[in-house]
Amino acid sequence: MQASEEAWQNPSSPHRAGVRVGLRLKAARDKVAMVLDAAVDRVVFTGGATESANGIVAHLARTLPADVKVAVSPTEHPCVVAAIGANFPRERVVVLPVDSNGVVSERAVQDSLADGTIKAVFVMAANNETGVLQPWNQIAEVCRNAGVTYICDASQWLGKLPGAGLGEADWVFCAAHKFGGPKGVGFLLRPKAETGFRVRPGGSQENGQRAGTVDFPGIAAMVAALLEVEQTKVLHESERLRWREAFEREITRRLEGVKIVAAPAERFWNTVALIMPHGENHRWVARLDKCHIEVSTGSACASGKEAPSHVLAAMGIPGAEMRRVIRISAGWATTAQEWQELADALVVVAPETKPADGGISI
Repeated sequence: MQASEEAWQNPSSPHRAGVRVGLRLKAARDKVAMVLDAAVDRVVFTGGATESANGIVAHLARTLPADVKVAVSPTEHPCVVAAIGANFPRERVVVLPVDSNGVVSERAVQDSLADGTIKAVFVMAANNETGVLQPWNQIAEVCRNAGVTYICDASQWLGKLPGAGLGEADWVFCAAHKFGGPKGVGFLLRPKAETGFRVRPGGSQENGQRAGTVDFPGIAAMVAALLEVEQTKVLHESERLRWREAFEREITRRLEGVKIVAAPAERFWNTVALIMPHGENHRWVARLDKCHIEVSTGSACASGKEAPSHVLAAMGIPGAEMRRVIRISAGWATTAQEWQELADALVVVAPETKPADGGISI
C-alpha cells in the first residue's frame, strides 16, 4: 500500500520522483539477489513464472545450436512443458527418467549427458502436484561440470524452504503469489554472461530485457513477502513437517485403503497427494467442501483440465487411481489442530463417497 501511494511513478522517468523509484527498484533487486545467493545483475523482474518460462525457453531455442538437444523432467509444470513443445521439435527433446516417486536422480542426469548431445536441462526444485523435492543442488553441480545449462523452476520451493543456494542454477524463475506476494509479478535469474536475452521483446525495461512499464508497487510487495517468509517462517519448516507426518499416520490408520503418493520421498511440509480408497476425487472434494474444508483434485494449474495428470502418469500411477487422487495443500497459518480436523472429516465423509455397489470404481 505504501509503495502504491508513494512510489507509483515510472522508475525509468528522468524526473526526481522517477529517480527515487528507480533507487527503490535497485534496492529490491539487491534483496532478491541476497536471498538466492546470486549476483544482483542476474535478477530480472517479470510478470510471473509462465512469462519467465516462455522467455527462457524461447531464448534457448534461438541461441542453442540447431544440432543439440534439451532434456526435461516429465513432471515439470505445464508452462515449461508447453513452452518446450512450442519451441523445440520432438527429436530435440529428451525426457529424463524418474523413479516411482517422480524424482530425477543425479545419476539419471549424468547418464543422459554422457553422449554430449544435450546442452540444457530442465528440472524443477519441487513438484507442484505431489510436493516431491528434487535434488536441484546436485543437478546444478552435474550440469556445471558438464558445461550444460541448468534451468530450475523454483516457484514451489521459494516461501516454503530457504532460497539460499538457488543461484547455483543458471536460470531460476518463480511467481510471487506462491509465497504471499501479488499475482502477476515474479522474477528470474539469468546467467551473468548471457547476452541478447529478452523475457518479453519489444521494450526497454529491465535493461532492455522486458517490455512494459515496471510495476514497482507489485515488485515491492513481492520482495516484502519473500523477505518475511525467509526471515520468520521457513525456520519453522521442521515443526510443520511433523504435523504433516502425523496427519499421514492418522489417515492411513483410520481410513483403510488410502495411499500417499510418493510416500517414501522427501516432500514439502505442506503438500499431500492422497489416493483415496474408493469414489471419484470430485466426490471427495464436494463432500469436504460442505465441511468447509477446501482440497483439490490436483494442482490449480492442472485440475481444470480433463486430461489425466502428466505428473502422476510419469510416476506410473494407473488411470483408475489417478481419478481418486486428492491434493491437500496447507499454508503457514494452518495449525496442527486443522490437520487433525481434516483427518476426522475424511473419515466422516468416506461412506458418502462410496459407489452404490460398494466397489472402488468411479
